[in-house]
Amino acid sequence: MAKVKKGNDNYVFGLDIGTRSIVGTVGYIVNDKFHVVGQCVKEHETRAMLDGQIHDIMKVGSTIKSVKETLEKKLNVTLSDVCIAAAGRVLKTVTTTAEHVFDAEKEIDNEDIYNLLMDGVEQAYADFSGVNDSDLKFYCVGYTPMRYYMNGYQIGNLEGHKASKISCELIATFLPDDVVDGLYKAVEIAGLTVANMTLEPIAAIQVAIPEKFRMLNLALVDVGAGTSDISITNDGTIVAYGMIPTAGDSLTDIIVQNCLVDFDTAEMIKRSADGKKAIEFTDIMGLPQTIEPARVHEMLDAKLEEMTDLVAAEIKRLNGDKSVSAVFVVGGGGTVKGYTDKLAKKLGIVKERVAIRGKEVMQAIVFENDDAIKDSLMVTPIGICLSYYAQSNNFIFVNFNGTRLKLYDNGKLTVSDAAMQLSFPNEDLFPKRGKAVNFTVNKKQRMIRGEQGDSSIITINGEPGDLYTTITSGDEINVTPSTAGADADAALGSLKELSEPLHAVVNGKTIELPRTAMVNGERQNEFYQIKDGDEIEIDNFYTVSDICKMLELETGTGILVNGTAAKMSTKVYENFTLDFDSSAPAESEEAGEYIADDEVDEDSQGSGYDDLPEDDGEGDDNPAGDDSADEPEEAGKQADNGTVEIMITANGSPVTMHGKKSYVFVDVFDYIDFDLRNPAGRSVITKVNGMEAAYMQPISEGDVLEIYWDKD
Repeated sequence: MAKVKKGNDNYVFGLDIGTRSIVGTVGYIVNDKFHVVGQCVKEHETRAMLDGQIHDIMKVGSTIKSVKETLEKKLNVTLSDVCIAAAGRVLKTVTTTAEHVFDAEKEIDNEDIYNLLMDGVEQAYADFSGVNDSDLKFYCVGYTPMRYYMNGYQIGNLEGHKASKISCELIATFLPDDVVDGLYKAVEIAGLTVANMTLEPIAAIQVAIPEKFRMLNLALVDVGAGTSDISITNDGTIVAYGMIPTAGDSLTDIIVQNCLVDFDTAEMIKRSADGKKAIEFTDIMGLPQTIEPARVHEMLDAKLEEMTDLVAAEIKRLNGDKSVSAVFVVGGGGTVKGYTDKLAKKLGIVKERVAIRGKEVMQAIVFENDDAIKDSLMVTPIGICLSYYAQSNNFIFVNFNGTRLKLYDNGKLTVSDAAMQLSFPNEDLFPKRGKAVNFTVNKKQRMIRGEQGDSSIITINGEPGDLYTTITSGDEINVTPSTAGADADAALGSLKELSEPLHAVVNGKTIELPRTAMVNGERQNEFYQIKDGDEIEIDNFYTVSDICKMLELETGTGILVNGTAAKMSTKVYENFTLDFDSSAPAESEEAGEYIADDEVDEDSQGSGYDDLPEDDGEGDDNPAGDDSADEPEEAGKQADNGTVEIMITANGSPVTMHGKKSYVFVDVFDYIDFDLRNPAGRSVITKVNGMEAAYMQPISEGDVLEIYWDKD
């Protein structure tokens, strides 16, 4: 929008950048009427545009600048922003539905409607991206709400109504990146910034078919120089857009070939053919020539047949393979004699229902200059200005780490949107951890994470920001990538399993024994640095021999473990007692009825840190009656009748369990004084080797059990 004022209203500057000419219009709205205060038409000096697409950006930019400066001088204003419209050879449309559901019924305001439409545009883009199988990158260049719904019922205008759910059917139009880029660059060369972008048929319909006529099934055909843009109305809304890449210039090309003249001369002959006088011109050989209007119409007839065939076919396709009730034609290309009659014939409607629309559709337009142009050429330029008020649909440009980006402006763009558009690595936006170390402890998987690095540093125009900071056109965004933290660094001694010493009572005195561990089959001290892939086994016992060596005790005396004769390889677990009886002989390794090293499942003794199975509530963990399944992997003392005797510690006291082939936690209640009938707390806490256990948890030789009331 131009940065000038007319009373309390801003001027709007619209440009129709056509294949043959550029039309500039400046005006403002008061009381729902658009006032035109300035117009300027300049033709391209060369064929810098073809079929609605810019081929020579610099020349088109120069012509735009000339139009801008002419209007600035005429109006004594400075024009900085402009509204434009796009055409193109590869036009795609998508129809979609957006819906908003509110937590509670509320009064719908403009912001709710705007957010609904933006969600629809984003959904249309997602739908289109899913089926776009070309290498072209497309942008949404226009959208039109077709129908609004409130709580499931169709309604003309949502604003002011109370609703818990609103929805909208919307049609969005997409053009390739190169078409959009060319328009923006040409405008930029002229020293202008795009304030709004729409599609040419969307712009034209703003003027040519007022809303009161849109209940009818009508078609609007904007026949320009390079493209014929089509829109269809029905049931009060616009239901489809289309385009064919042939229009007025294709007729001019016929005259060029037949009359041997340059393009400008051929254009003059085409326009003069509407009169009755013979047309005089000079051909490329410099020879004077004369041609009758009837001859011009004769040479154009075949091309007009082809053009109207294509337009009629596209109208029917867009309208569900059927004709429309009437057609309005705008644009210079449609004024050629015979165009409307041929189109009516192809559509199967009476010729009176295909008509040129110009001055008669501009009843709501106020022209403040006596010499204002009011023909069909002005319909689209004025519609471009009106589209600014109907929708804000444009692109913004920002610089991201020195790279210029174009973003579709949905009104809520953030730094993260720009980062995604540039495919900036996601890992460079968020703090990175150093390498983790993966290893096992008693065959259970463990991982120690690396340290967290620093977040990315984001500035917008030199000021601190973050990923959610909103951005606007021209912003300078700089992102310093995040850093990685230090790799995981852990010593063996940092494991929780090694943090608490093992306790044993030796000759009546409690001593502390440091926990030990095997790493990949080799014993390591607490300072060993854990490496990726290490297999760590935590010992939760000492042998009698280990303790004797540590305490420098004589080993020739008799040895008792928990009051029973033991040998040097007997294992001493948490809170076991170890007594040396000088009057008794030492138990020989061969004679021992007690546990040999290879008779105890070290894992079943447990470090106290492995995961334990939960109680399944059935009370029987061998319902099939398979006795072998009940046997522990390594048993305690074997009796003649096949039962096993094991030694455990329960609530700090040694307990010898006997009479069964295997044992579960609940069996301990046969050996300890624990009154379950008179609760002394909220619940009973049961643990095996420091870990919570179910009543049916299997127990083995050397396990340490805890049973107490939870009083919290």
